[in-house]
Amino acid sequence: MPSRVSEPVANPRVLIAGASGFAGAIAARLIQEHPVFELGPITARAEAGQRLVELYPQHRVEAVLEELDVAGHGSQVQAAIVGYPHAAAAPVVKALLDQGVRVIDLSADFRLRDLAVYEDWYGAHPHPELIGQSVYGLPELYRAELATADLVSGPGCFPTAALLGLRPLAAGGLLADVIIDAKTGVSGAGRGLSHATSYVTITDSVSAYKTTGHRHRPEIEQELSLAGSDVKVTFVPHLVPVDQGEYVSAYATLTEPQSAEAVAARYAEAYADEPFVEVVAGPPNTRGVRETNHCRIHVQVEEHTGRVMIFSAIDNLWKGTASQAIQSLNVMFGLPETTGLLPGGQPTTSGVHA
Repeated sequence: MPSRVSEPVANPRVLIAGASGFAGAIAARLIQEHPVFELGPITARAEAGQRLVELYPQHRVEAVLEELDVAGHGSQVQAAIVGYPHAAAAPVVKALLDQGVRVIDLSADFRLRDLAVYEDWYGAHPHPELIGQSVYGLPELYRAELATADLVSGPGCFPTAALLGLRPLAAGGLLADVIIDAKTGVSGAGRGLSHATSYVTITDSVSAYKTTGHRHRPEIEQELSLAGSDVKVTFVPHLVPVDQGEYVSAYATLTEPQSAEAVAARYAEAYADEPFVEVVAGPPNTRGVRETNHCRIHVQVEEHTGRVMIFSAIDNLWKGTASQAIQSLNVMFGLPETTGLLPGGQPTTSGVHA
């Protein structure tokens, strides 16, 4: 698919398809509050006819949810954020692209570049001709490509935290082995709460799931390989009794020894100019990034083993999904990356923080 730069539009309108989900609702809120983008139609299936504020009073979006009409809605907007499950997303994405709408897809349908790998993990793909033609929507890795992209695949929330934490080492070809211990709040399961059947089974308990094969593993391995380290990853997610937030603890064995000073310098240099990545002096926590587009990272070398320990914290619904989509949309439309995501939309001071 050839990339293009859209014709200039003063206030591009954005469709939110699947706005009744957690991430879709936040995306609608962020677009409504955005100083440049305008909120176009917002859609849902079962909840069509309700105002979004009735489902999520905290977001203060008064717009009425509609049933998706790809032809009608697509003609009204310049961009769309699609918040459907995998396989259900691809046909909608294809139809919107055919109308000239620039699309950010939040599902897994276009994250993997190899069709065979996708089919191993997700089954048959509705539009295999589009595989490998999207831009991976992690601006810290693919900023230049996003600027002219028509189709952007929003990264998974776990891969966002893991890749931002590991990329400075991967880019140096330094990763020999990686173990990722990841923890997420219950919102990561979506409104259907697929990880558990009731509040009683979640509260006051921590549990691992999909311990031998989570779908985010091939996504992480793909991007680490593209960054410079072809490495197999052990990835174990855990469900923790909080509503939102995500914490990744990664333990990396390196191809060659690195001093703590050298590793710290590598991270400081990698993220010195990044407005949404903060390298901090001690292990971060999820409260410090809640309802923000920030990722906070702490890195240290364990003297006993020589392993590098990386700790990354994000809000899984914001930097892990919705606000990261807005960050990518800003890049796609030539806006400052922080527009609508920080007070005043201006970059912060990045790099090493206390």
